[in-house]
Amino acid sequence: VRADMLRVADRLECTESPIEMLVNNAGFGIHASLLDKDFSIQEKAFDVMCLSVLVLSGAAGRAMSARGHGSIINIGSSSGIITTGNYSAVKAWVNTYTEGLANELRGTGVTVTAVLPGWVHTEFHERAGINASKLPDLVWLQADDIAREALDDNAHGKVISVPSNRWNAAYWIGRHLPRSAIRA
Repeated sequence: VRADMLRVADRLECTESPIEMLVNNAGFGIHASLLDKDFSIQEKAFDVMCLSVLVLSGAAGRAMSARGHGSIINIGSSSGIITTGNYSAVKAWVNTYTEGLANELRGTGVTVTAVLPGWVHTEFHERAGINASKLPDLVWLQADDIAREALDDNAHGKVISVPSNRWNAAYWIGRHLPRSAIRA
């Protein structure tokens, strides 16, 4: 609900008992065609995973830069570099927006990081109706490891955090393959 999001944004800008770190981690899987006439799930995805990131990160960035310190971590996804429907498009926006915000906040004392995990052992896939049971153990990451690495990368001013060497390699390949190969 927009009113709730704006209430959180107001809290982020409150000067009494300031927030030192914002982590935008809200999200859900999207199972809908880009051609569906009913775009309500797409609209909800934009509200939850784009608009709220824009509004809340902006509020945090204004407050934190005024104080000269703070951290913003936005959970994007490695799927933001591939082309698997609206989820990839939404996460690509989060990844790119976060890089733009980091540019705007450069030199203010505020660190901004986009975290681009791959497959994570959580309830996300089950709740999204994604059958991931046949994926090899090699692709899976633990949420605690991702959180630890993301916090460390943010503390070191890293704008893009891709947890684990194997997902870093996959990300590098995805960024350097021709887009036609990614679509295939």
